[in-house]
Amino acid sequence: MGGVLPGEDGDSDLAQRAAAGDRAAFATLAARHYDRVHALAWRWCGARAEAEDVAQETMEKMARGIRGFRGDCAFSTWAYRIAYTTAVDHLRARARIVPLAPSQMQPLAEGGADDPPEDVAMNSALWRAVRALPEQQRDAVLLVYGEDMSHAEAAATMGCAEKTVSWHVHEAKKRLKILLEALIAFAASLLGLALLAQRFGFWLGRLA
Repeated sequence: MGGVLPGEDGDSDLAQRAAAGDRAAFATLAARHYDRVHALAWRWCGARAEAEDVAQETMEKMARGIRGFRGDCAFSTWAYRIAYTTAVDHLRARARIVPLAPSQMQPLAEGGADDPPEDVAMNSALWRAVRALPEQQRDAVLLVYGEDMSHAEAAATMGCAEKTVSWHVHEAKKRLKILLEALIAFAASLLGLALLAQRFGFWLGRLA
């Protein structure tokens, strides 16, 4: 999650002090990891306001639970697990109320400022498709590809076996490949641009 600069206390030392009641130590940990927690929340929710709510709730849960942290895992793993479960619970609650309208979904900053508009559009479409996957497949893909976790790290976050994560990623990639093939074919036929399908073909390679 957050980086540690030379001369700064590491997460382990700060977490031990925070667990013993050192509020300043916890404040340092919270500040160090907030941006990454917020990024995860945004990736799951797709809307800035909701991401801020999830990130704030995560920090509150961390504050309440820090005294129970025993160092059985890295502090970042512990914090990430809380952020993950909070985001998933938020999505489940949203699904029981009113789904977020497409116009409310905000694209994540996955591309560079100089990327062609069509690449940015396809990237946005891909992440929206990921969010529409079955829950476990969605979470596995977002953790592995969105958060750049190994399958083992994703498994620790999701609370399942590593091979289970691998299976969910495999199934998700099959679903996404079919979806992208259909999307590219439709766009090409609608616009009459064969070049469009050729240019976007590299996206399918990412799902091979």
